[in-house]
Amino acid sequence: MSRRIVVCPTKEVLFEAAAQYVVQSIIPPSDPASFFSLALSGGSTPRGLFNLLTADCLRSRVDWSSLRFFWGDERPVAPDHADSNFLMAKEYLLDPLHISSNQVFRIEGERPPQEAAAHYQSVLQEAFLLGATEIPRFNLMLLGMGPDAHTASLFPGTAVLEDETHLVDAPWVEKFQTHRLTLTPMVFNAAQKIVFVVSGLDKAQAVEMVLEGPYLPHQYPAQLIRPAQGEMVWLLDQDAASLLKKTSVEVWKKEEGE
Repeated sequence: MSRRIVVCPTKEVLFEAAAQYVVQSIIPPSDPASFFSLALSGGSTPRGLFNLLTADCLRSRVDWSSLRFFWGDERPVAPDHADSNFLMAKEYLLDPLHISSNQVFRIEGERPPQEAAAHYQSVLQEAFLLGATEIPRFNLMLLGMGPDAHTASLFPGTAVLEDETHLVDAPWVEKFQTHRLTLTPMVFNAAQKIVFVVSGLDKAQAVEMVLEGPYLPHQYPAQLIRPAQGEMVWLLDQDAASLLKKTSVEVWKKEEGE
């Protein structure tokens, strides 16, 4: 696994770095029948990234028609619900870019949780032309991290952390008294590229423990994300990186012409 940790001075610069990384990573496939697969993250953090990707200076650098959009996790809500990860992406990324509906593969959170997980597994198998035991290899996956070191909907102490059977699971998350829908660790770890985008002082301790602490994935689930044959980049603002002491980091520099 190739791992880089890049520190940005502010949250705003963090979004610039993330947008640049995404744009540079999107390489349209040479086969017109194929596609570039992008898995989106939820929560509020990606909004700033999406706003930059839809700005004229960046949107024109990508052939958006070559992409297919997926999600790393979803809440058990309808697609028009305020808590829907899909809705946030639709409003701030997909609609502004005029993405066709046939490019969008959302998790159907309005279904009963186990049914929704099984359905999305079949969606992935069909989209990636997978056999029954094969794992999709995403070109790029975006991830965030919570103050408890969860990522996607891989929460501390949940059974999904050990799921090596399914592509998608519907773990019960005790702290929220609800199910969540999430890709399983083995799917994330099959990706070609993963980028974490993490900001804020409230994440600093989790960042320190995940990157510098002992390997305790049931306590710090983001430690499970270790793509064996892929590239992983942590993009952090200064606040989120403030407790790192042993890790070698890069300071992000804006490219000429950006």
